[in-house]
Amino acid sequence: MADILDYCEGREARTFQPGTLLIEEGGTEGRLFVLIDGQVEVLRKETQVSYIDEPGSLFGEMSVLLDMPYSATVKALSTVRAYVIEDAIGFFQSRPEIAIYVATLLARRLYYTTSYLVDLQQQAAGKREDLDLVDAILAQLVQKPEPPRPGKSGKAK
Repeated sequence: MADILDYCEGREARTFQPGTLLIEEGGTEGRLFVLIDGQVEVLRKETQVSYIDEPGSLFGEMSVLLDMPYSATVKALSTVRAYVIEDAIGFFQSRPEIAIYVATLLARRLYYTTSYLVDLQQQAAGKREDLDLVDAILAQLVQKPEPPRPGKSGKAK
């Protein structure tokens, strides 16, 4: 399939300065963004959930397709150039390839999210010892070392 950027040819590209919010969580503008270049972070409830710098990446598609407010904030980390598509549904309907591309993208996200959820559930149930081991190692790394005690050399006897 042709790159999603190919389907945007002829559209006006906009430039956003670092720190600019392209999308604000809870917003209802219904715009779709297609990244041309630059880096953005995706924040949900002020927590970074993703960092994106891949040309052709989409932002806002879930909100448009579900007719819901944006579920996350997208913030420019560098100078960003992107296509801003006001009629996103029309854009999706204009070519079946675009709809298939977005469906594949969303299916991939669902697959990885579901896999992650299963791993978390198995870990919580004690069925994933490999994940328990990772937790134990991380816990050891963040523990503060005990301060040296006077008169103790720290050598084993």
